[in-house]
Amino acid sequence: MTDAEETETETILRTRKTAGSPEEAGTVFELEKFFPYLVRVFYNDVTSALSAVYQRDYGMMPAEWRTMAILGSASGGLQATEIVSRSSMDKVVVSRAVKRMKERGYLIRETHSEDGRSFLLQLSSEGRAVYDDLAPKLLDVERRMLQGLSDAEITDFLTVAQRIRDNLAVEAGAEN
Repeated sequence: MTDAEETETETILRTRKTAGSPEEAGTVFELEKFFPYLVRVFYNDVTSALSAVYQRDYGMMPAEWRTMAILGSASGGLQATEIVSRSSMDKVVVSRAVKRMKERGYLIRETHSEDGRSFLLQLSSEGRAVYDDLAPKLLDVERRMLQGLSDAEITDFLTVAQRIRDNLAVEAGAEN
């Protein structure tokens, strides 16, 4: 981070810590300094770096890769509802991803042996080959993203992210 970036970051943090409501602090809403907006920009940057690989190599969309990654790391078949809960994607997005992956021959859909009304999804041998090709490439992208960060910095970042998620969960629980 350059001195100019550190100064901007310090200013944002100081404003966050000292301001009550924007009216009390006499501050004006600035989208470029709004935490949720910055997180969205960060998310877009990270997603773009990863999607450049799976879109270039296999023409996959983000939902397809996430579905493949979940199935690729599962020990057996999964129901679509399990993919939804593990992925933070809604069921319509997962359903479309599953449909596209099945059309491309990446998935096998079998009747669940314990519940004949549901299906288990798993990677086909072609899907497994795609997963085995992409996973190391995406891990390399992750390695480059995290280059120059210490293990402690990464741990701190993940801890802060989890605390924010916990705060949001409390907030969501208070609304229900």
